[in-house]
Amino acid sequence: MAAHGKYPHLFSPLDLGFTKLKNRALMGSMHTGLEEAEGGFERMAAYFAERAKGGVGLIITGGISPNPEGGKGAKLSNEAEVAEHRQITEAVHAADPDVKICLQILHMGPLARGGDPVAPSAIRSRIASRTPRELDADDVEKQISDMVNCAVCAQKAGYDGVEVIGSAGYLISTFLVEKTNQRTDKWGGPFENRMQFPLEIMRRIRAAVGPDFIVIFRIAAMDMLQGGMSWEEVVTLAKKLQEIGVNIISTHFTWHEAEVPTIATMVPRAAFTQVTGRLRKELDIPLITSNRINMPDVAEAVLARGDADIVSMARPMLADAELVNKAFEGREDEINTCIACNQACLDHTFNGMEVSCLVNPRACHETILNYEPTGRAKKIAVVGAGPAGLAYATVASERGHQVTLYDAAPEIGGQFNLAKRIPGKEEFHETIRYYNRMIEKQGIDLKLNTRVDAEMLAVAGYDKVVIATGITPRVPDIEGINHPKAVSYIDVITGKKPVGRKVAIMGAGGIGFDVAEKITHEGKSSALDVDIFAQEWGIDFKNHPRGGVTGVEPVVAKADRDVILLQRKTTRVGRGLGKTTGWTHRITLARRGVKMLNGVEYRKIDNDGLHILVNGQPETLDVDTVIICAGQLPLRGLYDELVEKGVDAELVGGAYEAAELDAKRAINQASYLAAAV
Repeated sequence: MAAHGKYPHLFSPLDLGFTKLKNRALMGSMHTGLEEAEGGFERMAAYFAERAKGGVGLIITGGISPNPEGGKGAKLSNEAEVAEHRQITEAVHAADPDVKICLQILHMGPLARGGDPVAPSAIRSRIASRTPRELDADDVEKQISDMVNCAVCAQKAGYDGVEVIGSAGYLISTFLVEKTNQRTDKWGGPFENRMQFPLEIMRRIRAAVGPDFIVIFRIAAMDMLQGGMSWEEVVTLAKKLQEIGVNIISTHFTWHEAEVPTIATMVPRAAFTQVTGRLRKELDIPLITSNRINMPDVAEAVLARGDADIVSMARPMLADAELVNKAFEGREDEINTCIACNQACLDHTFNGMEVSCLVNPRACHETILNYEPTGRAKKIAVVGAGPAGLAYATVASERGHQVTLYDAAPEIGGQFNLAKRIPGKEEFHETIRYYNRMIEKQGIDLKLNTRVDAEMLAVAGYDKVVIATGITPRVPDIEGINHPKAVSYIDVITGKKPVGRKVAIMGAGGIGFDVAEKITHEGKSSALDVDIFAQEWGIDFKNHPRGGVTGVEPVVAKADRDVILLQRKTTRVGRGLGKTTGWTHRITLARRGVKMLNGVEYRKIDNDGLHILVNGQPETLDVDTVIICAGQLPLRGLYDELVEKGVDAELVGGAYEAAELDAKRAINQASYLAAAV
């Protein structure tokens, strides 16, 4: 095969001896919730098959338990479960016989939510609800045997290989780290003993499945854990794994309880691949790298500089099943890029919900949501080019409807144009780029800088008018709300109004946190610079202390500004933020000295500042600026006027419900409605 002109490394095959990967693009493991859902295997088969058709070379499934104590609802240990999994492997190989698919064997150990959590020692994780039961010698042997049996079952089910996850704070990794392994038998003590548990698992798996089966081990190359694995321990384990016949080592960069973000949108692209590159110099087998590699040029650069042999793009394959094909065909501008928001994927996973994707609601719903050609093309007007309007317009147009898209602004994007201005949220530029390209490709009639009224739309002869006009900020009814000190969050984010040195933010939802981030940020966005990111989160890539972070103090550049973030609710400030990203925002702002106060009643704004009640006691905050982030109201007046005129009108997005600005809900709702019109 001739080398690909633009991405020669990404599209070069990888020979494993007994088999070959057609390219270096891997769809990494993601638990979707379909594993436990009724009819889930049929849905997973469609989900994985669509990614196989999309051009990826290797797929790794979501985590599957080897036994009940493994902690996942999905298990593979017997013939009945083998038959279920065969639906997946047959669908993938039918979609493209050259695509390989491996099952991830995941034993959650002390992080198991139900049943009987187990661990090498009875030490509770910071993020677990219970203390695990310490495994005795017979229990350890059982766990090893069960993982080997799971691998054998995977082979029977038609998988091309297995990945055993030995990272993230799950069972295997807790054997490796001294702070979680306090055993005094042959499985504890010095690292030479602590690493015997994973080595014995992999040794026996290789013996059981034979030489012609892909065996991958996922190692915590830098676990971001105080007192975690040292660099020497990582290298020692990796070399031993190579010796016993592991084909590929996949590098991972976190424990779930680590206080360093590794997958959020604030993390720079490919931030951790240098660690994989360093380990690669020590080994002769291929290495996989991962985390925040969301576009083909990023993947190619990682491979070109020798950081890895295979690039894992997990969430990007949720966002766009065709990512690899689009890269191969030079259609990168058509890629629906993963923005690492985590809102519909990881947040759903950790809340026990089915996974999807904010920018692609079809992800994991391929048998439910499809954009079939329409039987009768309609003339449709969409008013508002924010997330909901863009989703509706592009889906309806893709299906064959004639769509005109109106917006009063000079550019598309709506609230995304505010989000992209927040340091750490630069990825939102990609979503706007994608929709601009879809508008152009599908021939949508885009009319910007255009205000419409009900009369104009009524006489234009549209079959349907979709109102996606979004929201207007809610203005609290308090004395002095029009005082010069009071400014809207929109004017702050867009830079239309100055912000003083002493600031109170009224409202601590997602927008309040975004505003606090923007006004306390100093210098270049850490999302665009790995060195700044490492400084802010206390990571030492150069010297690699234990876990990459032990003994390293974060250094935060902050603006010369005193900020207090206020909310009326008595719950913890920031509690409503995303499960996998909210903690990062709270830590960041706390390190910048932002004060957070709940249970606040707002009284008035005047020359003295913001007057409030806290627990019934009056206080006056001496501030220069009061930023109003007090919620939103739906803009639906146009809809009401159209209904009065008898026009077939429909509300979507914030105009339908404005309780919280929620692009995930807006895009999902609009996509389903446009699929049915």
